[in-house]
Amino acid sequence: MSIKRLKVAVLMGGWAAERHVSLSSAKGIIQALEERGHEVVPIDLGATRAEGRDFPAKLIAANPDIVFNALHGVPGEDGTVQGLMDIMGFAYTHSGLATSVIAIDKQLTKQHLVPHGIPMPGGHVVECESLFAGDPLPRPYVLKPVNEGSSVGVAIVTEEGNYGNPIARDAVGPWQDFDQLLAEPFIRGRELTVAVLGDRALAVTELRPKSGFYDYDAKYTDGLTDHICPAPVPAEMAAAMMDIALRAHRLLGCKGTSRSDFRWDDERGLDGLYLLEVNTQPGMTALSLVPEQAKYLGMGYGELVESIIAEALADRGGKQ
Repeated sequence: MSIKRLKVAVLMGGWAAERHVSLSSAKGIIQALEERGHEVVPIDLGATRAEGRDFPAKLIAANPDIVFNALHGVPGEDGTVQGLMDIMGFAYTHSGLATSVIAIDKQLTKQHLVPHGIPMPGGHVVECESLFAGDPLPRPYVLKPVNEGSSVGVAIVTEEGNYGNPIARDAVGPWQDFDQLLAEPFIRGRELTVAVLGDRALAVTELRPKSGFYDYDAKYTDGLTDHICPAPVPAEMAAAMMDIALRAHRLLGCKGTSRSDFRWDDERGLDGLYLLEVNTQPGMTALSLVPEQAKYLGMGYGELVESIIAEALADRGGKQ
C-alpha cells in the first residue's frame, strides 16, 4: 500500500509503566514513515503528567494531517488522548474514545463480550485488603490490574507459591501497587495471540517463554520467549481463535489494529479456549507480534504502518 505524502505527528512516551515500549514502537514507526517520504513530527508526552501538559500546544503547532498514536497504557490507551484529539479535531490512528475506555478495563471488556458468546475466564474484582484475609478464588488463580497492559502487575497464586497462605502483606506483588485487582481462575495450557488489521485476522502465534510465564520481561526482552508463527495448532483451533479475535475487534469497535490474547487448555479442545483480553494499542517494536504476523503474510513494516494510517484517514477524514 502507498499513500500520498503526509505530515504525521507520532505520539509516544507518556508516564505509564510501558513508556519505554512506546518509545521503542515510535522509533520504528518514525523511521518507516521517513523512509517512505512522509514528514514526521515526534511528540513525547514526557515521563510525568506535569511534562505532558504542553502536549495540546505541541499538537496544534505541528498541525498534522494525521496523528499516529504510538502510546501504550494511560493516557494513550484509555480514551484520555482520544477524547482530547476528538475535541481538537485531529484524525488519529487506532481505536476511538468509547472503545478505548472499554477495552483497557478487563472487567468492562468481559461485560461487553461475554453476552455475545465470546469465551472469557470468570472471576471478579477484589479489594486488595481482602487478599490478606483469604483467597478470593480456589488456588491456582491469577491476580491482575484491571486496566494495565503488557502483563504489568500480574501474579499467579498457587498452593506452592511464596506469597503465603493467605497472601502476606509484605509479599511482593501487585497488591502493593493497586487498591483493586481482577481475580480470575488460572487457565493451564498454551499462550496464543491473534492480530487483527482493519477487518482481517492475520494469523495465530504461539508464545513459549523459556522460563516462567509470558510476563512483561518475557514480552520485551530479546531471547526470553520463542514466537512460533503460524502456531502449531489444529486448523479448527486456529480458525476458532481468528474468528473470536475478529468478532471481539468488531464488537468493541476497534480501529486500525488490535491484538487478542488467548489461553488454550489443549486437553479440552474448543472448551479449553479462552480470550484473556483485547489490546487496542499493540506494540510495534522489533519484538512485537503485529508486525511479526504481518511479515508472515508478506506485509513489510512500512506497509503495515501506512495501512493503519490509511484506515484512520478513511474513517476519520483527516483534519477537521
